[in-house]
Amino acid sequence: MEPNTITMPRIGDKAPDFTAVTTKGVIKFSDYAKDNWVILFSHPADFTPVCTTEMSGFAAEQESFFDKHNTKLMGLSIDSVHSHIAWVDNVKKNTGVYFQFPIIADLDMKVAKLYGMLQPNESETAAVRAVFFIDPKGTIRLIMYYPLNVGRNMHEIKRVLLALQTSDANKVAIPLNWEPGDKVIVPPPKTLADYEARLADDTVEKIDWYLAKKTL
Repeated sequence: MEPNTITMPRIGDKAPDFTAVTTKGVIKFSDYAKDNWVILFSHPADFTPVCTTEMSGFAAEQESFFDKHNTKLMGLSIDSVHSHIAWVDNVKKNTGVYFQFPIIADLDMKVAKLYGMLQPNESETAAVRAVFFIDPKGTIRLIMYYPLNVGRNMHEIKRVLLALQTSDANKVAIPLNWEPGDKVIVPPPKTLADYEARLADDTVEKIDWYLAKKTL
């Protein structure tokens, strides 16, 4: 294996299981995630400005959005649990925002390596800003990676979570720039019988026989 070769899970893979020390105690990921969507995300380091804005963004949306959409949060950085708790305390005192979700203390880099969060050409000692969307069956459904110097977009994180959940619940596809309430794409016909049924269906917006939209 080349020195800079990294192994990372891919979309459609089962989320690698692990047991780790966190700010909420020792957690086995598969137990924590059971029957829920999970967003597992990494940040480079505690007490850093971009990471503080990102973690605060997740915390601000935890009860009002993520809890309501059956989604648990879990953060990670290569810092000690004491550093994590001190950072949680610091942010709470200064801004009133409380990081109540567990933050993994990944000092041995085990979880970061398991999920490909350590990318040597960016940093060998800090995790990049990775985001893994994991469904209730434990399958990785979407992955985002950001470099150390660019913060994530919370609106996009919320949007794609709703897109995944909407697609699963309704067996539809999600078009470009979709927002909740927009029309969704009906899967294209796979047989001539389906094709004929599509042509006769007045309940969908037909742009062409293979591209049709509907309102949920």
